[in-house]
Amino acid sequence: MNYKILNFTVFGDVRGSLISLESNKSVPFEIKRVYCIYGTNPEQDRGKHSHKELEQIVVCLNGSCSFVLDDGKKRAILTLDRPDVGLYIGKNIWREMKNFSEKCVIMVLASEYYDEKEYIRDYGEFLKCLES
Repeated sequence: MNYKILNFTVFGDVRGSLISLESNKSVPFEIKRVYCIYGTNPEQDRGKHSHKELEQIVVCLNGSCSFVLDDGKKRAILTLDRPDVGLYIGKNIWREMKNFSEKCVIMVLASEYYDEKEYIRDYGEFLKCLES
């Protein structure tokens, strides 16, 4: 399945901790878009789509949430709850986000600019695209 956990280098001392994310270094692509998800109702699921070409890295900056990842054959469930761990999600992976904690903040780094045509929002269509 086209996902992996990335452990970022943490620089820290008595003042606190710092994590640096750089295009084509700690992030395996050029970053073209950054967005944050916050204020999510803990009972509300998000995502429920895949991308045709887009790659993403998701970092949970505060709190926690779960990701259900699906490549049409296998499913994986992962929980993000640390800012020094990123979830790389490659193209053609169905993703659902669940179990948001109070005050959860997620930052997403994307390899492409926003394009609605890039999204597949129907699971049946997602499965059909994998066959072609």
